[in-house]
Amino acid sequence: MPGFRGGSQVKIRIARIELRHLKMPLKFRFETSFGTMTEKSFLLAQVFSDDGDWGLGECVAEEHPYYLPETNGTVAHIIREFLAPLILGHVFEEPTETDGLLSRIRGHEMAKAALEMAIWDLFARTRGEPLFKTLGGAAKETIPAGVSIGLQNDVPALLKRVAVEVAAGYQRIKIKIKPGADLDLARAVRKEFPSIPLMVDANSAYTLKDAEILERFDEFNLMMIEQPLAWNDIVEHSKLQPLLKTPICLDESITSNAAAESAISVGACGIINIKAGRVGGLLSSKRIQATCAAHRIPVWCGGMLESGIGRLANVHLQTLPGFTLPGDTSASARYFDEDLIEPGVGVDARGQIRVPDQPGLGHEIIWSRVERATIHRDAWSA
Repeated sequence: MPGFRGGSQVKIRIARIELRHLKMPLKFRFETSFGTMTEKSFLLAQVFSDDGDWGLGECVAEEHPYYLPETNGTVAHIIREFLAPLILGHVFEEPTETDGLLSRIRGHEMAKAALEMAIWDLFARTRGEPLFKTLGGAAKETIPAGVSIGLQNDVPALLKRVAVEVAAGYQRIKIKIKPGADLDLARAVRKEFPSIPLMVDANSAYTLKDAEILERFDEFNLMMIEQPLAWNDIVEHSKLQPLLKTPICLDESITSNAAAESAISVGACGIINIKAGRVGGLLSSKRIQATCAAHRIPVWCGGMLESGIGRLANVHLQTLPGFTLPGDTSASARYFDEDLIEPGVGVDARGQIRVPDQPGLGHEIIWSRVERATIHRDAWSA
């Protein structure tokens, strides 16, 4: 791949966009309330300048619309038919210009984010600086790491998995729950590990009719309960939160800064999970963390089982000042035998991830692995 030019004042014309569909096997089955994954199937956007410089953005959409409405198929369609024509040939002076350029397209935040994040990476590489600097983050050496544990076959299997992650140094443990597999799981983990920072994630599996069950989570001294009610709800969460001592963390419901402001204004949550790919990209993420900071609402960075490319973007994002809780950016080796980057994202014995200081995402992209994982590729030129 070509080298990159230094200097902070650059104008970049987008000459070419490539969109790859990749599949990577997971090291273990990952189950949530809406399904089970054994492989990661995702899209990877690459943007090129006239000078041959490039940037990468990983899309967090999945094959199915069980998490949010977008899928790999819808993202590919929206990029091909609507977003790529807006970006190709455009001359950018700052990566923030994607905001106004793409705003005429309503929704489709995951599709927008893939290209937006690629353009941020392109600017950082072209300027010869790490992505966190381009983004306006702090020059931190490390960020704290948490881990998400999917539903297991039984309680002993869950306790074994938690023990492994605690021993690995993770600073916060999240377990998935669903109706019928909830209180018993939290009770068992809390009994076995009385002092670990612990949270549960429902992925929208409950309704207000389950309020009595959800209230009982208060006895386990949890950091939070994540997205207990409907994926697109704010109002009913505002009715549930006063019934709980445990803070509600909203995930799926927060797709924009406006949604975050609405949720905060009606008291629907005490914590917000920011996933750049879910909210339209890095600029939207910055706005949400600033809004939350102004209202003293803690935020953290969620994960979508990303490859190292998306994982690194999340690392850089967490250098922004509002990210005060450990995120879900766990080690590459936890999910993949072979990641797309070298070195992979690693977590040390203290539960810390090093923030890269090299240009762009900061780790080497292993293109031979990208090619092996690619099952389809499209490309468009200005």
